[in-house]
Amino acid sequence: MGVDALIVVFYFVIIFTMAIQARVGKDATVEEYYLSSRNLSWYSIAVSTIATNIQGYQLLGMMGSAYLYGLAQANLEINAVQGLLLAAFVFVPMYLKDKVITITQFISNKIGPKVALIYSSANLILFATIGLGAALFWGAYAADLVFKDYLLFISDDAFTRVSIIIIFLGIFSAIYTYLGGLNAVVKTDVIQFSILMFGACAVLWIVMVKNGGWSALYEKTPELMHLHLPSTHEKLPWTMLFGLFFLNINYWCANQTVIQRSLAAKSLREAQKGLLAGGVIKYFMAILIIIPGIALAGLLGSNGLSDPDQSFPYIVTNYIPVGLRGIILCALFASLMSTVDSTFNSLATLFSIDIYKTYLKPSASDQEVVAVGKKTILFSLFTGIGMGIILLYLKFNNPYSSFTHTLNELRYFINCGIVIIILSAAFIIVRNERMILLGCLLSIPLNLAIKFSFPDINYFVRAGLVIASIFFAIVITASFKKDVKNPIQSFVSSGGKMTIFGRLLLLSLIIIHIIFS
Repeated sequence: MGVDALIVVFYFVIIFTMAIQARVGKDATVEEYYLSSRNLSWYSIAVSTIATNIQGYQLLGMMGSAYLYGLAQANLEINAVQGLLLAAFVFVPMYLKDKVITITQFISNKIGPKVALIYSSANLILFATIGLGAALFWGAYAADLVFKDYLLFISDDAFTRVSIIIIFLGIFSAIYTYLGGLNAVVKTDVIQFSILMFGACAVLWIVMVKNGGWSALYEKTPELMHLHLPSTHEKLPWTMLFGLFFLNINYWCANQTVIQRSLAAKSLREAQKGLLAGGVIKYFMAILIIIPGIALAGLLGSNGLSDPDQSFPYIVTNYIPVGLRGIILCALFASLMSTVDSTFNSLATLFSIDIYKTYLKPSASDQEVVAVGKKTILFSLFTGIGMGIILLYLKFNNPYSSFTHTLNELRYFINCGIVIIILSAAFIIVRNERMILLGCLLSIPLNLAIKFSFPDINYFVRAGLVIASIFFAIVITASFKKDVKNPIQSFVSSGGKMTIFGRLLLLSLIIIHIIFS
């Protein structure tokens, strides 16, 4: 335990030292603080984007789901490539052409201020509550679940112990984000991603060796080695790919927290290289998160776990040696902080640019805008910690509740409208703010109507139906006036090699679906 404790202390010292070195001065401009002076290279974009995406619930929930359902769970990882390709060749070129700081500004330019305000407000509410709260809760809860014995010095009471971890990690992340903006976020993300990858690789290697290698997956658990499950499957039917396609547009193309690194790129070429490299990394993440769960099912056989979410804790407790456990704990902390710091930075950007600069004080100087952004970080620290502790209370009050799915459904009720907005902004030529606003608002009652009329429909499928039907109606209406842009004409590449890279990445996704179907 002493070695592991030293590793964790060293980790926090390194992260804080890097953050201090990346801090900006008092006279920092808006682009310097929020977009790192638009100077990010492709590797920083790739690593920081994917680090932001990884959370504690993936190591618990997704590995546990893989233990039950196998490769089908990997769909949520590998199909991110669809969203990253669309971001790289369609959406990010539009954003960089308009030189926007927030996606809200792009929506305002293409559709109008009312729809843009709805987009910004919805994201501010989601990020400040569910986004921050869920990231803080899952990271702290996962760390305590796996390393309870190491953390007992904090408190013997589990609720108090995890609450203190939530508060500490929230404050720690807020401090370096406050001081350095996106520059500090990206530099610390690179370190945290490296730790995440090392820890995840160690878990994969050890559990695969224990199970007998890759061939043992097919010998012991052949039923888990299918990417596509029947359409009647309760949780992961193959038909969910339809809804997942649209929801990936929301996450990878219209999410300020994720896309902000691409907006800060040195050039379109660097942004595209970073996003495509991120797609390759997502393949590796699918292997690192999903395969250990399947291998554990093969190891345990009929003497399986009663709670699949115990898969990751079981592996660490029973197979990971001292010393390496400290790195795994750091990896859990890294998964939390790399998401939380990005959310803090995006909240500061959205509120200070979209609300303060646009509506409250249009004449504000760069320094005033940055100062308001920093205050936003402090305010959202309290909302995030508060929501994290509320989620912790709900989990402790009902340990077997699956409120992760409930949170996802709540997000999708709002995210469906966001996808309709961003697709309209990208592909509808002439403004029709009233029609698009109506479509966005109708997405919630339509979602509810389908949910209660057809309760057996998977929520991914439902989301896809809502988005496709409303956007199709908007396209049909706009096409009468020839106001719809040809999607092929929206494709923008920074060079022939980039186009080839993108096509190979798309082809690899298709091949994976065919081989593992």
